[in-house]
Order: sequence, then C-alpha cells, then structure tokens
Amino acid sequence: MNKLIEFSLRQRLLTLLLVLMLAGAGVFAWTKLPIDAFPDVSGTQVKVIIKAPGLTPEEVETRITVPIEQELLGIPRQKMLRSTSKYALADITLDFEDGVDPYWARQQVNERLSGVMKDLPDTATGGLAPITTPLGEMFMFTIEGPQTLEEKRRLLDWVIRPALRTIPGVADVNSLGGRVRTFEVVPDPAALQAQGLTLDALEQAIVASHRNDGAGRLSQGDEALIVRAEGALQTLADVRETVVRSEGGRITRVADVAEVRFGELTRYGAVTRNGEGEAVQGLVLGLRGANAREVVAGVRARLDALQPSLPKGVAIDVFYDRSKLVDRAVFTVSKALMEAVVLVVVLLLAFLGNVRAALVVALMLPLAALGTFVLMRWFGLSANLMSLGGLAIAIGMLVDGAVVVVENVEAHLARGDAKKHTMLQVVARASREVVMPVTSGIAIIIIVFLPLLSLEGLEGKLFGPVALTIVFALGVSLLLSLSLVPVLASWLLKPGHGEDPWLMRKLSAAYAPLLQWALGHPRALMGVAGVALALAALLFTQVGKTFMPTLDEGDLIVQLEKLPSIGLEATADLDLRVQREIMKRVPEVTGIVARSGADELGMDPMGLNQTDTFLVLKPHDEWRQPGQDKEWLIGELRQVLEDFPGVDAGFTQPIDMRVSEMLTGVRGDVAIKVYGTDLRQLNAMATQVESIVSRIDGATDTLTLRNDGVAYLQVQIDRQAAGRLGLTAQDIQADLRRWVEGQPIGLIQEPGRRTPLVIRGSQALRESPAAFEALRIVTPDGQSVPLSSVARLTRTEGPVKIDRELAQRYVVVQTNVRGRDLVGFVEEARQRVEQAMPLPEGYRVTWGGQFENQQRAAQRLMLVVPVALLLIFFLLFSTFGSVRQAALVLSNVPLALIGGIAALAVTGQYLSVPASVGFIALLGIAVLNGVVMVTHFNQLIEEGRSARQAVWEGAQRRLRPVLMTAAITAGGLVPLLFATGPGSEIQRPLAIVVIGGLLSSTALTLLLLPMAYERFGVREEPQA
Repeated sequence: MNKLIEFSLRQRLLTLLLVLMLAGAGVFAWTKLPIDAFPDVSGTQVKVIIKAPGLTPEEVETRITVPIEQELLGIPRQKMLRSTSKYALADITLDFEDGVDPYWARQQVNERLSGVMKDLPDTATGGLAPITTPLGEMFMFTIEGPQTLEEKRRLLDWVIRPALRTIPGVADVNSLGGRVRTFEVVPDPAALQAQGLTLDALEQAIVASHRNDGAGRLSQGDEALIVRAEGALQTLADVRETVVRSEGGRITRVADVAEVRFGELTRYGAVTRNGEGEAVQGLVLGLRGANAREVVAGVRARLDALQPSLPKGVAIDVFYDRSKLVDRAVFTVSKALMEAVVLVVVLLLAFLGNVRAALVVALMLPLAALGTFVLMRWFGLSANLMSLGGLAIAIGMLVDGAVVVVENVEAHLARGDAKKHTMLQVVARASREVVMPVTSGIAIIIIVFLPLLSLEGLEGKLFGPVALTIVFALGVSLLLSLSLVPVLASWLLKPGHGEDPWLMRKLSAAYAPLLQWALGHPRALMGVAGVALALAALLFTQVGKTFMPTLDEGDLIVQLEKLPSIGLEATADLDLRVQREIMKRVPEVTGIVARSGADELGMDPMGLNQTDTFLVLKPHDEWRQPGQDKEWLIGELRQVLEDFPGVDAGFTQPIDMRVSEMLTGVRGDVAIKVYGTDLRQLNAMATQVESIVSRIDGATDTLTLRNDGVAYLQVQIDRQAAGRLGLTAQDIQADLRRWVEGQPIGLIQEPGRRTPLVIRGSQALRESPAAFEALRIVTPDGQSVPLSSVARLTRTEGPVKIDRELAQRYVVVQTNVRGRDLVGFVEEARQRVEQAMPLPEGYRVTWGGQFENQQRAAQRLMLVVPVALLLIFFLLFSTFGSVRQAALVLSNVPLALIGGIAALAVTGQYLSVPASVGFIALLGIAVLNGVVMVTHFNQLIEEGRSARQAVWEGAQRRLRPVLMTAAITAGGLVPLLFATGPGSEIQRPLAIVVIGGLLSSTALTLLLLPMAYERFGVREEPQA
C-alpha cells in the first residue's frame, strides 16, 4: 500500500485521469444496471402442470401424481418435491439447489416426464409450466367495456395475449375469468336411443369429417397444380349437416341426434370486480431474471400501441404494476442515501472545520458509489432495495479511511512540517503513518461482512447483495483513500497552524477529565463495564427473536376460504357481496379484483372455495386516520368479514404470499405440517392442532385449509352387468365424461382464432343429479339401458385436494404471528401441541415457514461469525505482532454489543436477521476504532514515551478520528431510522443496532481501551 501512495503522488495527473475514467464507467454501469424492488429470492424451481378433466383428487393422485413423482424423485441436486392433486389438476413442484442452471433442471425434468406421460390417462394433457418464478407476477389488468364476458375473453386470448408474449422478458400471459366460446354438440339421449347410436359413434363421425388434407400435385402442361381436399368444419351448419350413419340410402345427420350451438368450456375459476360483476383479467408473468421495470415499460408501451385497434369502448384497467413498487423501493433507499450524504458532509465540516479537508473526504462518497456500480454490473447484481441498502449502510464507513488520512495530514501541517519539507513529502509521510491502521481496519470490516455471503435460502438471497455491495464499496474506498486522497490533499490542503474547530474544542475539553478519571480508577471503570455487560447479557435473553420484519409492499390481498362443497357461481356471488360491503364500509379501498378457483395455466391451483382478493388502496395520506398503519386497516376489514359466517379470511401481500408459497408451499408465517397416510386421520389431527394454536397469544389468521366435505356422486361400475351388455368400464366412463364434463374432439378454425369443438350433455343434465341418475347408456348393439343397471350410484364425501411432499401425504395448519416474537411463539406452540396431541405410529409433525428460515440463519451465523472473529484476530496479530494487543482490540467487540442490545430493547424491536447484520457491522467498526487507537499508542511508545504518556497523549490525539468514524457512520444510518416506504422495515433494525452500539463502543474505546492498554498492552514488546 505504501507503493500505491508513492505512485499516486508521483503520477498525480495520471491518478486523477484514472479516477475520472472510473467515474465515467460508474455512470455508464448505473444506466445499465437492472432495477427491481427486491433481489430475486427464488431458487431454481420447475413446475409440472397436468390437467385431467373429470378426475377426482384421489384419482389424480393415484393415476397422475404418484407415477410422475416416482419418476422425478432422484434427479441430481433436487432439494424438494411437492405436489398438489385437485379436481382435474395435478400441480408438481421441484426445487433444486441454489446455483443450478434452470434450463438444465427443466431438461432433466422433461426427460423424466416424457418417459411417464405415455402411462397417464388418455385425457391428461400438460407439461412444464412457463420458465418464470414465483415472483414473476409483474403486471395485472382487467378488460373493461360494454362487451360480453365471452367477447372480452376472446379479445384477451387472441389479440392482447399474443401481442404481449412477444415482449422481451415476458414468459407468458395468463388469462383468467370470462367465458371461452365453443362449438358445442349436445346429444339428445332419446334420439340416440331411437337411432341406436352410441356417443362414441357420434364422436368418431364428427372427427372423421373434420379434416383438410393434401393429395399431391397434378401436371398441366408446364404448370403443377397442388391438390387440396377440404373437409374441415367451419360453421355450426357444417357440424349439423355432418353424416353420422348411412344405411340403404338413408342418412342420419348430427342435427338429427343432437343440438349444435355455441357453448362454453367448463370453467374452473372466475374473476369478480368491485362488487359489480364478473370480469376478465390478464396477468403478465416475467421471465426468470428479467428486469421488472423494463418488462412493465414494454407491456405498457405495447398496450398503448394496441389501444387504437381495440373495439370501441374497450379500456385496459391496470390494478397491479410491479414498477410502482420498484420506484417506491428505490425512492426509499435513494432518499435515505441522499440524506445520509448530506449528514456526513455536515459532520465532516463540524469535525474538521476546514472546507477543503471536508471536500477531499466527501468526494469519497460519490466516487466509491460509482466504483461500486461498476463492480455490481461486473458481478451481475441488480440495483434493488437490498443492494442499494447495503450502500446506504456503508455510506458512513466509506469515508473512514479518508478521514484518518486527511486528519493526519492536517495534524502534520498544523505542526509546521511544511516548513521543513515539501508538501508532497508531508502528505506522503502522513499517509504512510496511517496506511497500516486504515488498511487493517477496512479489511477487518470487509471480513466481518463475509459471513453474510454464507447465508442460505431466503436470507442468503436477501442479504448476499447487501454484503457484496458493502464489500465492493469498502474496497473501492480503500483504494481511493490511499491514492486519490493523498493527491487531492497535496493540492487542496494548505500549511498553517489553524486551531481545532469549535466542536472539537468542546469535545476535547470534556474528554480530558473523563480520561484522567478512567486512568486513575481502573477497577471502578472495569466494574462499570462488567456490570453493563452482565445487564446486556440478561437483557438479551428477554429480547424476542424473529426472522425478518414484514415488508410493506403497499398492496393488500385478502384470502377468503368458504365451505369446500361450494360451486363456482355461488363463490362468485359471495365474493361480490363481500366486495360491496368492503367498498361501502372501508373507504380506503378504491377497487377490488378477486380471483377464485384455478387459473388458465394452472400456476395457482386454488379450489372453487378459495379466493385471492386484491385490494387497490388510496394513498396513505388520504386515509380516514393517516397516522395509522396497515394493521389498523386490516382490523377494519376484519370487522366487515365478521358479518359473513362460514368465511375464513387471511391477510397477506402479493410478493409476501408468493415467497411463502415458494419456500414452504404455504401462505403464512408458521406452517405446521402433519405427515401421514390416512386423509381422515390427517384432517382430524390438523383440526386439533389448529384449535390448540389459535388459542396461543399472538396467533392470527390461524386456519387449516378445509380438505373434506366435498360431495361426491360415486358411480361404482358393475363389471359383470356391463360385460353382459358388451360394455367395458372404460366405455361407461368415457360416456359419463362426455355427458357431464364434455369431451373436446377438435378445433374449428375461425378468422383470427381457433374455437374448441366439444361434445357435451345439456345444462339441465349437468344441474340435476336426478337427471344424471336417470341417464341411459347405449350399448354397442344399439340397445338402451339405464345407468343404474350397470352401476351403483352412492353419495359420499371426499377431499378437496391431496398434498404430498417427498412422496408422503401431509396436511398443513398455517398461522401468522402478530404482537410477539416468532421464535417464542413457535416454542410455546410446539410445547402445547406435543403435550395435548400424542402422535400415532407413522405420523409426524414439522414446523416450518419463516420460523424455519430464522433457525437456519441463526445456526449459520453462530458457525461463521466465530470463524470471522478468528480471522480478525490473526489479522490483528499480524498487524501488531502482539497477542495481547490483538486480544485488547477484540475486547471491544462484546462491549460494543451492549448498546446494540439496549437499543433493541428500548425500541421494542426483535432480534432478526437485519438486526444480526447490524451487530456484524458494529463488530467491524468497533475493531477499526481500536486499531486506530492502539496503532498510535505503539507509535508514541516507539518514540520514547512512557505508557502513561502514550495513552494520555495518544487518546487525546486520536479523539477526533475515533469520534468522526463513529459519528459519521451513525449519521449515515440516521435516515434509515426515519425512512418510510417499502424496505424501510428491514433497514430500521440494522440502523437501531449500529447507532445504539456505537454509543457504547465509542465511550468504551475512548475510556476503557487507554486504561487497558496502559495495564496490559505494553508488557510484551512488539515484535519487529
């Protein structure tokens, strides 16, 4: 580092030019950085979605989910395999280890899947879901206008969706709600019976008549004619006139045995809006790794371009735009960053009293930031709440090295060294004197942040960018402190005997008697420190522990769950009534869009009894009580929902919901999973767990997803009776599927779209169990027999869905925790459950969710932080050449924690991952100040001072740099204490810990360390 100083001072213009080039590269890198609200916390995840119309959850599990699971288990680097089997849908999710290439993972899954697809039921269709992430929902809109639901859905599917899918960064566009038109063939049972025709014969006749084909080429002189045989159906009339049978010159047409009309596909979900009626919703899914702001900008531009070509009166109403959250999050941290810069500059002026010196130091802030942007671009980091938050956290530390260098140059100039030597010599000597403490100190701070890079899971993805940004910024600041700062000091600082500024004079006057007392009363001082440390340890046991504060995304989702047996029309009607009451009684809600049931792609396979209600809120300052937070608003909403008995409600946010689902498959802070084999037993145990947990203080929104009570009309086929009539079980099942669910048999090409052609029973049949039971089956020889003659019909109850994890069934109880710490809540809940509910053989209970993340993060930090402390000790030993002095500096660490723990307790904050990061930052700053102090003591000892003279003179001489580093670091974090907006909840605990810890750390560094150095630090001669 001495050579770097000498080179910079010899080549000052070159150094300045290189720094200007760095600044230019930083500006360019900033313009190219992808910007998002949060880091991409999703791991490598592959979804398999299989649709099987008509199959019950148990049939889906047995015939689809289990075979696919058996094939997919054992893929290399697979971490988790979850599945959900619901009516007509299998949703299988594979999580891979971090760092696995998503395209490689999809290839592995696809290869295994292709081997098992042939064994699935003939009606099963599907495959890999789009290559998006659980956080890929970037843009949501509804189509408004006078058109019907069918016309709006057609517009979305065949005009808007194809246009948006071509935008870079868009993985897919999901269509929800509305009605999809079909060409519907509705057989007449009596006519079929009279003609002796089966449904299969009707289907085969239509399929055989619906085809275009080529016959080859004909030659006509020098030309060739391409022969095209057209037979494809194009209109309802074409379908009606299709011949089903021809005997003796007499034909039977489709129109003779069935009604042909426009119908609609079976709906598995619906969208309702503002209590007014159903709507059609589009949901843009971002590609994995896509820049959210660019994707949304591209979607908005494309929609604007499409608007003139849309039908008259059609409007696109956007109700969720991820870029708004991005802008709010970036504004939150950028505002805090700018405020921190202003505070740092003010503190520099106050401590240095020299505008030129303050300018030299302050230049470190923008230059270090620009250098950091270059490295962020190089390493592929995005500019988001966490990475920019790391820069905000480090802002006060970025000037530490420059402060020490400039302060020492100022001291040399004040002593009149410029009269004996040239300015370059003075600056070089002053810089060399502090190169060791500056380099060691910043290296130590970098080392203490390295444990954050070892965190796993969600916490690792959130705080990894924080650690990298801090390391980048500190590394750049160190290089600039030992290159650009000496150069600028040689140009800008002037020789003179300027007196200390007013602030330092007052602080020095107050410090001298305190230092004198400390040196004269060592036992009393150690006693005070020991008592403070013991009290802090006691206080630490009383501080609650949680994983992470909840981020306020600014949006709110209410999750509604009704009785499992409810139908789609009834659930939509209930949703509309809830919406009308909310908008009537809670004026803070300006709009509501609710989604019930499964979506088009099957990415979110909810039941018909489940609804995600998205609330569009007024700006906070327009609320009836602007001073209230979102918990108050949730309380107002709860009062409304209490008027709807039988409806369970939970409250979450868009990203928070998806992150919880991604990590545990459950939406909630705590997920209590009960594993076993028998569904009835599992449901009973889950109900018991829910009853126990819901009574514990702090539990809110505790519920078990209702998994029984769905009414089934079970058709048990009599194989012998069917066989005597020439029927097989497959024949009967196929006929029943055609009558009820409907059987797609082709696509009819219309201008600009393709419309499904479906055979399906009448609406009257589908809405009447009695009519279904009276249904007659046509045998192969043309006879007609009642369904009851070949099958026994019974009414039973069955499951809504079957969840599996690593090929084992489970049910889950989810709960959120409010008003108390997460760890304490789980410990109490676990104890109560174990006492009240002994587990049968083959059953087990696990506790996951945010609690699982907290435990993993705590265990990892307990392992890696001591390793970092050991590295710091070796670095200190190599710096001082003394075990005693290295231990002396490290003794600052536990004493620095005193203020941090006290600050947490006073403010009512919990010990979370952000607070733990604050303690880590505090550790580095405390060690840095100790290094600065002890290094100067050693220099004075080498100059011949006694131990008492060295600590007396050295402590007062280093008062300013120690106070400056502490005050500037704390000042840089003050804006984070008062910040509002997305992400401020994560940064606040960190700022509280660091600011509180700096108060105790600085006091003990200035008082305890000089006393301890005098008594213990000089008994061992420093090694050469």
